[in-house]
Amino acid sequence: MRMATQTNLSVRFCGFEMANPFILSSAPPTGTGEMIKQAFEAGWGGAVTKTLAHDRDLLANVTPRLASLSFAGRSDEAKKLYGLENIELITDRPLDIWLKEIGDIKTQFPRQLLVASIMAGGNDRVGWQELVRMCQNAGADMLELNFSCPHGMPEKGMGMAIGQDPEVTARVTDWVKSVSTIPVIAKMTPNIADIRVPAKAAVKAGADAISAINTVAVIAGVDLETLAPLPNVFGKSTHGGYSGPAIKPIALKAVAGISLDLQVQVSGIGGIETWSDAVEFILLGATNVQLCTAVMFHGFGIIEELKDGFAGFMEDHGFTRIEEFIGKSLPFLTDHINLDRERKMISQIDEATCVKCDRCVISCRDAGYQALTAGPDRIPKVDRNRCTGCSLCVQVCPVWDCAKLVAA
Repeated sequence: MRMATQTNLSVRFCGFEMANPFILSSAPPTGTGEMIKQAFEAGWGGAVTKTLAHDRDLLANVTPRLASLSFAGRSDEAKKLYGLENIELITDRPLDIWLKEIGDIKTQFPRQLLVASIMAGGNDRVGWQELVRMCQNAGADMLELNFSCPHGMPEKGMGMAIGQDPEVTARVTDWVKSVSTIPVIAKMTPNIADIRVPAKAAVKAGADAISAINTVAVIAGVDLETLAPLPNVFGKSTHGGYSGPAIKPIALKAVAGISLDLQVQVSGIGGIETWSDAVEFILLGATNVQLCTAVMFHGFGIIEELKDGFAGFMEDHGFTRIEEFIGKSLPFLTDHINLDRERKMISQIDEATCVKCDRCVISCRDAGYQALTAGPDRIPKVDRNRCTGCSLCVQVCPVWDCAKLVAA
């Protein structure tokens, strides 16, 4: 592991100086105060509590409540998970216990960012404002408004039901801001046509920052033995929230869109598993990043690799502070109509590294432009007149840099 010790990983978020940009999102890894303390001891820069609510709004969780998607297709192959569906709800622990734990955490770890995630109904002004007062009095540094839980809570007019309606988003944000003395973050749902619309409503109503995204509403699959969708809860199932590396492209688009349209700090969430994932979010406008599924897969200890790799990237590019490259990739984004249509590229195959697997030939033949054929030695040959530079061969080739595009 590379040790990049001179780089400054601190970043200022809503006035709070974080030691590093890595936060645990509101999820199972922050299910108790004790777990948050363990994460802080491991070196995480911040944490968002599992979503807190009034005891009257709590529901018991079901079992099982997870289903996963894996690259492995056979039972004799090792599973490599790329996505996780979760139908777990917000905290099922009493609010008074959480309030005490918030105080304890801040006493022990005053320099780590502690955000209280809160939720009430879209018409419950009193409920929201009570949660605000209690959490800030307990010592929370900030509040994150859960406008985005995709399962269970929308049926009660909570979570995603709020974030999908800009008017309700603005109304609740205004209620919170009218009594809050600490920064307020509105957490957005991806389960909407344009995430920028509710984000803009929240900012106009006073939100100090936006966090995006929460999980994507999905059905992970169907058990072909029982014919029941997954996870199977005693013969019944429901849609749940999808997380993990598979949703990173959705999250990156959301963060970029919000960053381009709004002058607001963004906490990036969704599919972050490595330091390079985190860098991508920062380059597209996020100030910090939140992780959940990666910790569920690998544990709190991944923080050392995250910090080390992130610092190495900064050193390699000459950045001394994170603020120097927040949003640095945004100027490269444009509307499709503005993309260059004059210059062309075509495929080139490196004969020395080709493994003769025929993947590029088959893909180009059946889903491309029939520009590749296998010669007598099974090395793919490129028909320059047919190749349109779509890059399908590059994507399906199992060897790095064997298939590439070059100037036509």
